[in-house]
Amino acid sequence: MTTSVVRRASTALYRRPRARLVLLLTVPLLWLGLAYLGSLAALFVAAFWSVNDFTGQIVRTWTLDNFTQLFTGEVYRTISLRTVGVAVGVTVIDALVALPVAFYMAKVASPRAQRWLVVAILTPLWASYLVKVYAWRLMFSGDGILSWLGGTPGYGLTATTVTLAYLWLPYMILPVYAGLERLPDSLLDAAGDLGARPFRIFRTVVLPTIFPAVVAGSIFTFSLSLGDYIAVRIVGGTKQLLGNVVYDNIGAANNLPFAAAVATVPVVIMLVYLAAVRRTGALENL
Repeated sequence: MTTSVVRRASTALYRRPRARLVLLLTVPLLWLGLAYLGSLAALFVAAFWSVNDFTGQIVRTWTLDNFTQLFTGEVYRTISLRTVGVAVGVTVIDALVALPVAFYMAKVASPRAQRWLVVAILTPLWASYLVKVYAWRLMFSGDGILSWLGGTPGYGLTATTVTLAYLWLPYMILPVYAGLERLPDSLLDAAGDLGARPFRIFRTVVLPTIFPAVVAGSIFTFSLSLGDYIAVRIVGGTKQLLGNVVYDNIGAANNLPFAAAVATVPVVIMLVYLAAVRRTGALENL
């Protein structure tokens, strides 16, 4: 009896590929909805709560005080603009570095060299995040390598931007490399045969083709920089970003509702950014 039921169920699933797909995706989608979307919903709800000043307990009554404090406080506006500026700077630096590196990997290097270069790009991702950040802290310190080279080391926004640009660079190089690999060499040869100079070829042929890949890489570099707080705490000196404000309010200040309100800022920024780049085809390059 049981065998026949299993056989009929298997036959039904075999004849209905859509039912097989639904059965296959049900558990992962449930997990995604509970663990990811559910946590975002809980974060948004907690942003409307408050903390009792005397007991330190969370008061689960709806209020806009957290958002009022966030949007009317000059210090938080400054931190928000600073965070966006650092994220934009990191993205621009990574794009400028990734374009020539990815072009050499895709169009100049031999197949054997391409494989080794891909390994070299991925290797930093295998190292510990903290090890890499503390390595940059040593370089920016007063007796670090930058001072030996005659630079002016120090912790602050410059150190934060450089460190984050190093950390997220592979996430920009790999999408651009994949986009350049899809660019036919015949297009470059045809442009050269028609008399176009290298810069014109890059501007009219290469850049429009790989622009969605660059935007795809920027989604990683921009979003990861918006939410980072560890590197900022280690090399940022006295400067604060949104991630630090969230961390401090969860820890020392013990104000989880306000931390949740601050955490909604990078989420909203990324939603607006994703909506803006959706028409570029960047999401298909992820």
